[in-house]
Amino acid sequence: MAKKSPAPSASADRVFNVAVIGAGAIGHDHIASFKQHPQARVVALAEVSPERGREAADKFGVPDLVQDYALLLKRADIHVVSIALPNYLHAKVALEALRAGKHVMLDKPMATNAADAAKLVAEAKKRGLLLMVGQNNRFGWEVQTAKQLVADGVLGDVYHAKTAWTRRAGIPRIGSWFTQKKFAGGGCCYDIGAHALDRCLYLMGEFDAAAVSGQTYSRFGPRGQGDGSWGKSEIDPKATFDVDDLAVALIKLKSGRTVLLETSWAAHQPMGDYNGTQLFGTEAGLRFPPLELYRKTQYGYASETVSPRPNLANPNRMVHFVDVLLGKAEAYVKPAESLAVQKILDAIYVSAKTGREVRVR
Repeated sequence: MAKKSPAPSASADRVFNVAVIGAGAIGHDHIASFKQHPQARVVALAEVSPERGREAADKFGVPDLVQDYALLLKRADIHVVSIALPNYLHAKVALEALRAGKHVMLDKPMATNAADAAKLVAEAKKRGLLLMVGQNNRFGWEVQTAKQLVADGVLGDVYHAKTAWTRRAGIPRIGSWFTQKKFAGGGCCYDIGAHALDRCLYLMGEFDAAAVSGQTYSRFGPRGQGDGSWGKSEIDPKATFDVDDLAVALIKLKSGRTVLLETSWAAHQPMGDYNGTQLFGTEAGLRFPPLELYRKTQYGYASETVSPRPNLANPNRMVHFVDVLLGKAEAYVKPAESLAVQKILDAIYVSAKTGREVRVR
């Protein structure tokens, strides 16, 4: 039986050494975000591309740079591993890091299938380690304030929601790993749809789905249209675009409530980028952005712009992660929730492939 690693320290003066794996655009964000915490030190970086690795190490002053991340997992002085890699490597590298006794910050999606995601949850629990998926959309003030409004009963019973992240032309560079199924697992649904879905389920306070009906489309990428500028990874001009650039799903939760998800990298739409959620309650409705309430008053039906409430979680997910390790905060994104999101993502793709509603277990 594996020996459990120590629980997160509540020591007020402890410093956590962080190793970041991956120096693409997300890797840069991970390093910059961890450096905002006074008790975190990014001491090492692993990146297979010498050019990308040196660029990031020099930019952020990371002292150690290696190409093989396995070298970092062997180091006893590294406490946290932050993973910013292509999707197909998420579960593999995270599992190795957990088995090496490291706390893990993992970018979304958690994995490319729920079976692998479940292994991560089980391993972290067995070893007493902190595992968190960086669902940064949850950390915005609109989501946190909306959560308080729901908890206070302002909306009454929230029975339905619509959530979306849609772009007019925002494919993360055609020919990159994002647009190849063998590396990404899925397209826009995994990339930005996962954010829209996660924050919506968080607001509803329910992650377990009973059934999912989904449909995916690939209409722009295969024609070389809808390209965006995100990312630093290599471009393969010969690579086949074989992931979705638009996806929709109707999710029936176990309580009987419903969520309508819509996501796109490329679509003919009036706005260049829309990223928002709408909740339907028995006493009021809510949407963002901007964060507004809709309800009947003594003066008739009215809308009300909502300002940020106090006592919100730190908007920097990496700072929050370290605060959890220090015992200063409760984990804002729990592994079981991220596993539930992964199950729904799996079901969307199965439903799209089979043309049938998928029961979720």
